[in-house]
Amino acid sequence: MTVREALQQAGRELGAAGCPSPHVDAELLLAQALGVSRTSLFAEPERALSAGEEEGFRALVARRAAREPAAYILGEWGFRHLSLKVDARALIPRPETEVVVELALARLEDVAEPLALDVGTGSGAIALAIASERPDARVVATDISADALALAAENRARTGLEDRVELVLGHLVAGLRGPFDLVVSNPPYVLSEEFEELEPEIRLHEPREAVVGKGQTRAVARRALEILRPGGWLVLECSDRRAGEVSAELRSLGYQDVAVSLDLAGRERVVEGRTPAA
Repeated sequence: MTVREALQQAGRELGAAGCPSPHVDAELLLAQALGVSRTSLFAEPERALSAGEEEGFRALVARRAAREPAAYILGEWGFRHLSLKVDARALIPRPETEVVVELALARLEDVAEPLALDVGTGSGAIALAIASERPDARVVATDISADALALAAENRARTGLEDRVELVLGHLVAGLRGPFDLVVSNPPYVLSEEFEELEPEIRLHEPREAVVGKGQTRAVARRALEILRPGGWLVLECSDRRAGEVSAELRSLGYQDVAVSLDLAGRERVVEGRTPAA
């Protein structure tokens, strides 16, 4: 079997299994099986696969056909300028969360040596991206899951940011005092009754406790008021179905300049608010 034939066959199989991007997934998996870059596959489309390479590739395709996320199969995933380790201990970093980071960085633009808090850090994606793109920033990241925090620690070491990103095991703000210039969070926001609507990749493989939640968004917003400096910002990822509701909650808690921003797909995904200035 050649590279071309392997890609065609896998693309058909993954498409039949309902995978959203079967041909891209086939390319990623074959590159993984061969230990080469995805682009290099197209340089030798008639290259014959060895029996071992074909067997390894078929095993990866079978996992993806069972709707295991490609990111978990590959073991790493790109997020902004970082390449992070990913596995079932935490959610896969997504493009919409990159928008959260962009907005968080914008709120820190005029703050010298900012101190930020990432609540529910998971893989560490948000905290590490902020620290990597603001070399003068310090970031504290909390998570209630020891497994997720262990993954974040691996990614912290992988990115060389041990000296500027602190990891804390605990709920929400975990007893931290601050004051912080920014609190950012991607809390669980899918309602339990919405869970069955999600793709199999999420329902069957990603940690449910990081997906499903009710009241966590308000809890983060309420606790953030206790540790943000006057004029500090809260940036929250939320369900595109409830951005208006989250905005109203922030206003009811006393946040000012509340605004909603769109993700890359044009959905209302991020809500921001500022604490009253002193």
